Amino acid sequence: MTTKPTTGIEPIDDPNALLENALIEEYLREKGYTREDLKKLPADLVEKLMREASRYASLKMEEVEARAHLVKELHDDASPLEK
Repeated sequence: MTTKPTTGIEPIDDPNALLENALIEEYLREKGYTREDLKKLPADLVEKLMREASRYASLKMEEVEARAHLVKELHDDASPLEK
């Protein structure tokens, strides 16, 4: 499958996009690569690395979300004590 870049379309603001990109770059760094390095690698290796990096980012983002929910629940449970 090949994709063509879209032109003339403004990107959609995704509040998680910056975090996701940072986590993908973190994964690649841990493996000894940068996004720039990917341009020099064989396509099958790039696809494998990006699939793994995306999975890593997704799991880390789920972890952040789970922790945020826990903190909110703890905060909500503590609220009646403050009254």
